[in-house]
Amino acid sequence: MLLGYIRKETGDTAGRRGPLVFVSLLVLSFFLTACKVYTFKDVSIPPEIKTIKVNFIENRARYVNPQLSPRLTDRLQQKIVSQTRLTRSTDDGADWVISGFVSGYDISTSGISGQQSSTNRLNVTVQITLQDNVAQKKQEYSVVKTFDFPATSTLQQAEQALGDELIRGISDEIFNRLFSNW
Repeated sequence: MLLGYIRKETGDTAGRRGPLVFVSLLVLSFFLTACKVYTFKDVSIPPEIKTIKVNFIENRARYVNPQLSPRLTDRLQQKIVSQTRLTRSTDDGADWVISGFVSGYDISTSGISGQQSSTNRLNVTVQITLQDNVAQKKQEYSVVKTFDFPATSTLQQAEQALGDELIRGISDEIFNRLFSNW
């Protein structure tokens, strides 16, 4: 009925394209589902892992943003508890123990316009260690997240403007590195 209405209102050729579009969307959704591109919440945790401890993430970078370490540690703990089945522990004997430190907090020029810097980039590097007490192994990761800001802003202005985006971006990168099969 609807197809007949479409043919009548838009012409016969447009009515023939309707089923083609539908089939194309159906095939596309099948491939996206099969490739698991449809979601970024694929958390991969072995079934025997039940508890996790997240140690304070220190700031050992040359420039120390005093708010970065406590906010990053807290945000990562909240993300793990809310998006995994793991129970948070304060015991060093937890199944998994995450520790780390901010090793880099550097600024570089990322855009030039009219022979002047137009965009700067804040590069934040965090070294993460995952101690698996069940499998008795240790894995180390280096996570880098970049944030662009106008060259007319100072670093302090950029930190204030980036605010939660800075903490959220870094914690998301760490989480994805630890828990996703990417």
